[in-house]
Amino acid sequence: MLAPITLFTYNRLRHTTLTIEALQRNELARDSDLIIFSDGPRFGSDRKKVGAVRTYIRNIAGFKTVRVIEKETNAGLAQSIISGVSEIVDKYGRIIVLEDDMLTSPFFLRYMNDALEFYEDEERVISIHGYLYPVSASLPETFFLRGADCWGWATWKRGWDIFEPDGEKLLQALKAEHLESSFDMNGAYPYTRMLERQTKGKNESWAIRWHAAAFLARKLTLHPGSSLIANIGLDASGAHCSPTSRFDVELAGGPVRIRPIPVEEHAGARKALEHYYRTTRPSLYQCAVQGLRTYLQRTLRKCAP
Repeated sequence: MLAPITLFTYNRLRHTTLTIEALQRNELARDSDLIIFSDGPRFGSDRKKVGAVRTYIRNIAGFKTVRVIEKETNAGLAQSIISGVSEIVDKYGRIIVLEDDMLTSPFFLRYMNDALEFYEDEERVISIHGYLYPVSASLPETFFLRGADCWGWATWKRGWDIFEPDGEKLLQALKAEHLESSFDMNGAYPYTRMLERQTKGKNESWAIRWHAAAFLARKLTLHPGSSLIANIGLDASGAHCSPTSRFDVELAGGPVRIRPIPVEEHAGARKALEHYYRTTRPSLYQCAVQGLRTYLQRTLRKCAP
């Protein structure tokens, strides 16, 4: 059974169009069900853009079925994904998740479905991921890292059942087990601080809670050795980042094969990712600044007469 593709959209017509067109070029697209969640406008000024996206997605073809779920009110990305993923995995048992700014390789759906089938009964594996950071090291065709990730991913109901929405609970568990340093990739990336900020309402990240829940449960995510996802949303069109090319990748030009590998974290891949994080700190700082700016702008708009 092919996993349903679940796409979360908001008000970016160009990004959504490119995302859909890339998906349509996947070899399994015509055999796959596509479910699109369209969040409601947050502000009156967003209504026209949200409407344009909805006009487009109501007329999409090239998939086995297309179902559009339009929300009247704005839930925000985090709540949209949490509730949407929960709804779909409860019904179908597995899911492939995309946002409206992710270009897929034509081999993305094959990799996702093959991996979901191969690791379905492997309890140590919680999810499948499609993006590979532009690390300098040469990595295996597939490998595992502890935790979970969020740029083009898939999971099963048993995997998503581990998700914990209470960030404070996750934070206290990390501290109780003295896992902050390991969670932060030996100081290469401030995941713990990101989780702390989520508990204080300074970010709405669902992804940090997904990663923390998987990390605490000592679960693994399968990653490809060449990227099957390119994020085109880091152009200041979204809510969280300033423009940057630090995450640009070349999409895989061929299939990523699923073969038996040791079900354990790949030490070389973790080391390569740590090095990458250390060399991209300026861009990560820019993202944090942009996120704070957006948060303040939204707060001011809410308070405006």
